[in-house]
Amino acid sequence: MKDLPPSAKLVFFVLKEHDSLTQKQLSEESLLPSRTVRYAITQLQEIDAIETQVSFRDARQQVYSLSETGTEVANSFT
Repeated sequence: MKDLPPSAKLVFFVLKEHDSLTQKQLSEESLLPSRTVRYAITQLQEIDAIETQVSFRDARQQVYSLSETGTEVANSFT
């Protein structure tokens, strides 16, 4: 986590506060541009901190949430 860019850390903590969000919702909640959120998601996926699922509402979208590893990291901050 320490080596991640600030945008990835922000996205991580937004996901910690919400169960799961789409990329658009992450962008709205974090106030980051969509492109920056995409980069942050990629960074978080590389360290297995988040997991991706297909949205039940719209199969064209993906929903992001903390993985088991991400949850353990999040719990270490509390």
